[in-house]
Amino acid sequence: MTTLNIYEDSKPDIAVVSTSDPAEIGQRLNAVGVQFERWKAEVELPENATQEQVIAAYKAEVDRLSAAAGYQTVDVIRITPDNPNKDALRAKFLDEHIHDEDEVRFFVEGSGAFYLHLEDKVYQVVCTRDDLLSVPAGTLHWFDMGPEPRFTCIRLFVTPDGWVAKFTGDKISASIPRFGEQAAA
Repeated sequence: MTTLNIYEDSKPDIAVVSTSDPAEIGQRLNAVGVQFERWKAEVELPENATQEQVIAAYKAEVDRLSAAAGYQTVDVIRITPDNPNKDALRAKFLDEHIHDEDEVRFFVEGSGAFYLHLEDKVYQVVCTRDDLLSVPAGTLHWFDMGPEPRFTCIRLFVTPDGWVAKFTGDKISASIPRFGEQAAA
């Protein structure tokens, strides 16, 4: 289930806002400049669909977003619990960082959590199937795929190199409950 938890960065143990209402999630995120949408596939996808099948199923939405924001590169990433590099992949994204371009993810299946450090708050957005999240360039954030990751995402980039993380060194990501490891809020 898609959820939004908002924490005060000085009191990261208790969410001050917790909602699973997609309309409220969209409203709260859009108010702070983060794009959140829900998409539906144009066709039913088979299990383990290829990159081409996934992109084709969401072609209209991908084309619309690409035209609006200038995205030039689109790909699909799939991570499953049996990936031998899952621990290293998870660790790679757990520290707060920024990018010079938007980080855009559409969840075709599975889930993961984006954490957005905006002013004195941390927004934990647990994205699930049909969720699009676009984190604007320069936004402090991190991503947690959980200890047993399972997701397929469409990624959109302005440059063919994709995004490059610039880590802040701030340890705030260690103080907020991790995805898949915390009790329900």
